[in-house]
Formats: sequence, structure tokens, C-alpha cells
Amino acid sequence: MARVRTLLTSLATIAASAVVVVATPAHAAVDEPPRPAFYEAPATLPAANGALIRSEAQTFLLDPANASSLHTFAKRVLYKSTNRAGRPIAVSGVVMVPKGAWIGVGSRPVIGFAAGTQGMGDRCAPSRQYSEGFEYEGIAIQGLLNRGYAVAVTDYEGLGTAGIHTYMDRVSQGHAVLDVIRAAQQLPGTGLSVNSPVGIQGYSQGGGAAASAAELASTYAPELKVKGAAVGAVPADLKAVATNLDGGLYSAFAFFALRGISSSYGVDLTPYLNAKGVQTMTQVEQDCVFDLFGHSFVKSSTLSYNGKPMSDLIALPQFATMIAEQRIGTTTPSMPVLVSHSALDDVIPYSVGRSMAKSWCGKGANVRLSTNVIPTHVGGYIPFGAEAALFFEGRFAGLPQISNCWAV
Repeated sequence: MARVRTLLTSLATIAASAVVVVATPAHAAVDEPPRPAFYEAPATLPAANGALIRSEAQTFLLDPANASSLHTFAKRVLYKSTNRAGRPIAVSGVVMVPKGAWIGVGSRPVIGFAAGTQGMGDRCAPSRQYSEGFEYEGIAIQGLLNRGYAVAVTDYEGLGTAGIHTYMDRVSQGHAVLDVIRAAQQLPGTGLSVNSPVGIQGYSQGGGAAASAAELASTYAPELKVKGAAVGAVPADLKAVATNLDGGLYSAFAFFALRGISSSYGVDLTPYLNAKGVQTMTQVEQDCVFDLFGHSFVKSSTLSYNGKPMSDLIALPQFATMIAEQRIGTTTPSMPVLVSHSALDDVIPYSVGRSMAKSWCGKGANVRLSTNVIPTHVGGYIPFGAEAALFFEGRFAGLPQISNCWAV
């Protein structure tokens, strides 16, 4: 079993207006299964973030006759983005646009959709799940399409494409969301342009990615006309989330995060794990979200080299900094933000989402915190979707959001 190797340093940028060399992705502990040729990055990438590399028709397993093409334009895309370390990478995704005329105010909006946890293996990527399996986010995405919005979904770094998925890496995920919107605006046949109104939406892992995109938009993608961001159950404080998950039903989420972030920072986990721990981290590299219950109720202390829990591991100096850098709530979003969270969330503590909202409020952001009491993390997803739909209707109609920061 090969050990996790550190990230190779990227080759220099050739020129700001030319092409750039593809960054070498983080190596997997095991060989990755062959992926469709579409997902393989070319030897060089465009210089511009969000530049479209290639596209092809998106197929749907649940629509073998391709009847959806009568009412929806759908393309799988490969586009250029930038990872946490500032290196150029290729990221995949899917863009869908209703073929019916937009009847709302102004031009058709596009939603940058950040999917919730898909897993770590390339086969888990949303653009592949649509064609090869079941994409659970498809219900929410279809709801947005039914309202006439275009939807641009990112697969994130290393999910679908080469390398390890940098699960819960704040900067990488935020960049991937913003850049898939840029790619959608360039894609022929969408009717979108740089002037299209933009929304950002995500729940759970997607909530973290969408919240990060909201924080980064004004500096990383200032040209995007972002009207609002709807974020739900945001894992804004990974230390608190990891402690809550340890030994529970969703233990695998914490393992995904440890594996993904350590690979993003080039940290070899092997010295900190026992044999069972090494085996577990190798397994999760190829797991999808529906495989996560194979790791349920596993205490991290049974995987560590010294029998101590993950909370002790991430307190070590070599981990503490990289975990702290994933904190969301330290940068002010430049657009109105809806924050939705169930007070009975069993995965991401409500206090984590509320603290993020309070921090944003303290920095002068326009935030509305919506608290529900639907039991469980999965249950909280239902009111979030309904709230997000109303939120975007108001923002795209030019109506102001009424902040409730005074009550947060």
C-alpha cells in the first residue's frame, strides 16, 4: 500500500494572458479507477479562472430516451480553476438551462449550485452520478430549473478529475463554485452572459462551499453579478463538527474531511494512524456518500497511532493551522445571505451555523438567520430548499433582504 505522497510543487505560470501548466494533483494512496476521457485535464490550461476547457452532452441514467433534452439544455463541462495553494487545476461540473423563455425580471439568472456531500471517489461526482447512478441533489436542482433559472453545478477539486477530492477545503471549494458560474456564462447555447444575475446555493458540504464562495466573490470573481447566497447547515467550524461526529452515525464525514484537507496541504497522515487507520483512510478515498454507513460508529481513537481521538490530533500544531484556515465567518460577504439551520441538526451543530451568522453580522453583512426545528441534518434540508426559492425570487426581483442581525 503506497503512502500518501506530498503535493508536488506546481510549474511556473507561462504568462498571464497565455496558457498555464496543469498543477500536479495530490496523489492517492491507492490507484484511482479509470475515469472517462472527458475528465482528464489537458497538458496546459487556459490562464483565466472559469475558462471553459471542453463540454459534451450530459446524459441521464433515469432518462435513457433523452426526453429531457426537449425542455432542458444540459452539458457536462471541464473548466479551469485555482486550488487553495493558487495552482491551476481542471474541475468538472454540469450546466443546465431551461429551454423555455425566461419570463422574470431582466435576464435569466444562473445559480452556482454547491452540492452536498457526494463522497471522495471520482465516480461520486455529480456530473457522473447523473449519468451512472442517483444524484440526490437532482430534486433541488430540478426545482430551480422549474423556476426558470440556469444551474451550474461544480464537482469540486479532485471529484471526477484526477487527484484526491479536497473535501471541505474552504478556498478550493469556493473557487470551484465561482468558476463553474464563469464557465456557464461562456458556454455556447445557454443564453447566459457576464451580465447574468447570479445566485449561490448549497447545503451541508455545499453550504460550506457556497458560504466560502460568498466570502470570496468580491475579490476572486468581482465581475459576477451576485445578488444573493442561500446557505444551509454550514460546517463553518470543522473542529466543532469533527467532535460532534466522532463515533456517531456520520463518522465518515470527519474521515472525508481529514483525508481531503490533509491532501490539500500535502500532509502525510500515515505517521498519525495505526494499521486500521491507514486502511480506513485508503477506503474512504473511493467511497461515495451512500457508502458512509460502513464507517458508522467508528471512534477516531481506534484509528490513531496513540489511541487518542481526532480532536487531539487536529490540535497538534501541524494540523491546527490548516483546520483554523477552514473557518467560515471571518470575511464579510458582499451580497445578502440567507443562513438556514435546524436547531435539531444531528450532524452540524446549530451553534456552528449561528456563530457564523453572528460573526458576519458583526462585520456589517446583510444576513438573515432562519432557524427551524425539523429533526436531523437530513430533515433540515427540506425547509432550506423552500426558503432558498423565496429568497432568490426576492433578490432577482430587486427587492432588499431585511436582515435580522439584531436577533442573532
